Amino acid sequence: MSKQFTRTQMLLGSDGMEKLSNAHVAVFGIGGVGGYAVEALVRSGVGAIDVFDDDKVNITNINRQIIATQSTVGKYKVDVMKERALSINPAVIINTHKCFYMPDNADDYDLGKYSYIVDAIDTVTGKLEIIMRASALNIPVISCMGAGNKMDASKFEVADIYETTVCPLARVMRRELKKREIKKLKVVYSKEKPIVSDGLTKIDAQSQIEANNGRSGESKRNIPASIAFVPAVAGLIAAGEVIRDLSGK
Repeated sequence: MSKQFTRTQMLLGSDGMEKLSNAHVAVFGIGGVGGYAVEALVRSGVGAIDVFDDDKVNITNINRQIIATQSTVGKYKVDVMKERALSINPAVIINTHKCFYMPDNADDYDLGKYSYIVDAIDTVTGKLEIIMRASALNIPVISCMGAGNKMDASKFEVADIYETTVCPLARVMRRELKKREIKKLKVVYSKEKPIVSDGLTKIDAQSQIEANNGRSGESKRNIPASIAFVPAVAGLIAAGEVIRDLSGK
C-alpha cells in the first residue's frame, strides 16, 4: 500500500483498502457535485474511475467546481479531472468519456464492468437511463438530486428515493422510477426549500447556453443559482457512501 493511504487504512483496514484498490467506479457528470466526488474517491484509494462528461470548463464554473480555474477554462472537464486525479495518485486508472449520456448512446457503454456508479448529472432522461440499466445489471448506484438554489449544506441527507421530501428533482424521479417499477434507489438530497434567486439576464443566460456545448434544448430550463460549498458537500457525501459500501465499513 502506498504511504499516502496510511491514515485511510487506519480507518478501513487492509481488507477495506484492498477492496477499494480493486474497485472500478463510474462517475457521470464532472461538475460541482461530481468533481468533488471523483476527488474524494481518488484520495481514498479507489483503483479505477471512469468519468463521463462532454462539457468544457466555463468561466461560470469557477465559483463551485473543483476542476475549474482560470487556467482550465476551455478545456474538457474529464481531461482536467484526469490530470488532477493523477497528480494526487499517479497509480489510479482514469478513463475519460467525452459523453453526454442519454438513451441514444447508452448502448456504447458497458455499465456491467463497474463496482459502483455515481450519478451526478442533472438531466432526468439521462439519470433514468443510468438507473434502469444499472438496476438490470444489479450494479449499485448513488444518485445526486438537486444542489442548485440551495444555501444550507447541512440539509443534505442520504435516503431511499421513496423517502425523500421537498426536493423538486427527487419528486420527479420518484414518479418516473415508480412508473418503471424501480423499487429502491440510494440518493443524496436536500430538505432545504429552493431559494428563489434573482436569476440571470437574458444575455447571461444565452451565454451559458452557448457555453454548454450548444445543448440549448437541455438548457432552456431555468439556470439554477449555486455557490461553492453546497454542491461540494453533496459530492463528498456521495463519495463517502461509495467508500463505505465498497470497503464494507
